[in-house]
Amino acid sequence: MRIMGLDFGSKTVGVAVSDELLITAQGIEIVRRKQENKLRQTLARIEELIVEYGVEELVLGLPKNMDGSEGERVEKTKEFQEMLERRTGLTVHTWDERLTTVAADKAMMEAGIRREERKEHVDRIAAVFILQGYLDYRRNRENEIGEDNL
Repeated sequence: MRIMGLDFGSKTVGVAVSDELLITAQGIEIVRRKQENKLRQTLARIEELIVEYGVEELVLGLPKNMDGSEGERVEKTKEFQEMLERRTGLTVHTWDERLTTVAADKAMMEAGIRREERKEHVDRIAAVFILQGYLDYRRNRENEIGEDNL
């Protein structure tokens, strides 16, 4: 089983996928679209990747405001979540993505990637941060449940 992480933006969707043991997340692609409201090709590409990687669940970054409130981007993300669920039949979890783009940019800066090249990768790396956060949470929750049953 694998889980796919998605960083949904107005022009791109960063895509990451877990390993089969659900331990690590790897960035695989950035799906680009010409218009914000044109999602058919984006959804079709995500479906292709779901099949290619054997994905059984999705995690979608939820872009809350820093104070935790939900704005217009959250509404659009939830609409995209509903489209994904209808089209794929898979469960789509949401994950608080505050600061993932900042963390992705910082990681690339520390890796010595030039500023001009960072824009090409930031959405894919943000998807990795979203998925890795979810995988870590899931694993920690399973460990807590396991300890309670001892």
